[in-house]
Amino acid sequence: MAEIKDPENTILMELKDGTVVIELLPDVAPQHCARIKDLARAGAYDNVVFHRVIDGFMAQSGDVENGNTEKNYNPSRAGTGGSDLPDLPAEFSKLPHDRGTLGAARSMNPNSANSQFFINFKDNHFLNGQYTVYGRVVSGMEHVDAITRGEPPANPDKMLSVKVAADA
Repeated sequence: MAEIKDPENTILMELKDGTVVIELLPDVAPQHCARIKDLARAGAYDNVVFHRVIDGFMAQSGDVENGNTEKNYNPSRAGTGGSDLPDLPAEFSKLPHDRGTLGAARSMNPNSANSQFFINFKDNHFLNGQYTVYGRVVSGMEHVDAITRGEPPANPDKMLSVKVAADA
């Protein structure tokens, strides 16, 4: 596992194959970083599925409203919800959507990001300046690469737990 430089701004995501370590970028997107930490600390992401996983593109999760396999998973609605917190304003930057970056998922409205996010499987520079980049995988990208594909996958993988490293 990668050395954790800033535990307060590091996410530990447990997947079926191991831990994914995500370094958050609060200097670039402070509101998005605060949101993922708040939801992680509330346990909102635990057991939430990856509802949209496109080979050669990205894996999307974070629909805490419709994506928890233990409480409220609905394959036909997963990906349509967020959390009970207000949507976030876009925090676009010059950071490119490279392999392993964490981006904020949203609707057509640039200020509609809430709880959903995606991790890029490859460099997706066509997304640059259109979606907020607020983290990067520093360890465990092989576990992200192993997430079951589909929109939605027939048997979706889930985040077993999501924690802030400072709390782990």
